[in-house]
Amino acid sequence: MFRDVFSLFIENRKALIGLIILAFFSIVAIFAPLIAPYDPKTNKVEVLSIVEEEIGRTKTVEREEIDEFTEKRVYTQSITTTYEKVTTKLPLNAKPSRNHLLGTTRAGQDLFSQMVYGTRITLAVGLITGLFTTLLALTLALVAGYFGGIVDDIISLFTNVFLVIPSLPLMIVIAAYITVKGVIPIVLILGLTSWPWPTRVLRSQVVSLKNRDFVRVSRILGERPLYIVFREILPNMISLVMASFFTSTMAAIMGEATLEFLGLGNVSVVSWGTILYWAQNSGALLSGAWWWFLPPGICIALIGTSFALMNFAIDEISNPKLRKR
Repeated sequence: MFRDVFSLFIENRKALIGLIILAFFSIVAIFAPLIAPYDPKTNKVEVLSIVEEEIGRTKTVEREEIDEFTEKRVYTQSITTTYEKVTTKLPLNAKPSRNHLLGTTRAGQDLFSQMVYGTRITLAVGLITGLFTTLLALTLALVAGYFGGIVDDIISLFTNVFLVIPSLPLMIVIAAYITVKGVIPIVLILGLTSWPWPTRVLRSQVVSLKNRDFVRVSRILGERPLYIVFREILPNMISLVMASFFTSTMAAIMGEATLEFLGLGNVSVVSWGTILYWAQNSGALLSGAWWWFLPPGICIALIGTSFALMNFAIDEISNPKLRKR
């Protein structure tokens, strides 16, 4: 199954492009300290500066054998250089140049370094939230869809209630009243407001598979419910689960950027959303500082595009009519 999934990702050009984009940002996030030329949170940099050079003269004696022993005096010079670390400040609100590829902020922070380090937070929040949302939705869907009865009614009731409430205003209200700011609260807010829709979709698939003949045969043979769920039902839902994961991850990246842009997260953390937040506060759009707000917007769009493209391969797995012969 997993070999078929991997081969479809390689054979499908759109899915392959999405996988390449995701791999590129993952490499940037992993090797951020090696790629970023400056510290993203400071406008100061330490450089080595020559303090003093001392020139010393040393006399050495060499002997040459010609016809007779003669003495030849040779004088050599040695230079001793002393260095010390000098702290200098980066230019404020500088335009893109050779030293600063994306310019600097009004505080003098290097924007290219912030973009590189921001990839870590944004990608981590998206993947962790997507995984958390998918696991939560899958658990509720399996319990509600397979066991049914009062359990299904209760889970369906909460699912319908959360589906009626708009997710974005709900996220803003919850984030505004949470005093603890950071990455983990953002993940929890995004995960707890994004689970209803994938739960509804996955539950309908579980109900459909529960009534198939091979599941009924397993029940007749006396197999345990956990065995039926994880051995008979879940393997036939892998494609739908992966599609739910990609969709949840893409929504989480957009949601994280939205909350950070509105200042509801920890603005001291470097992410693509906080870069947009400080760009708005500093009037980058009014001053025409495109290098401040355009790169994070393009990167967010590219990440969303990569997950959307990878969904094409998932569609081929879940729908046999779309598979190439």
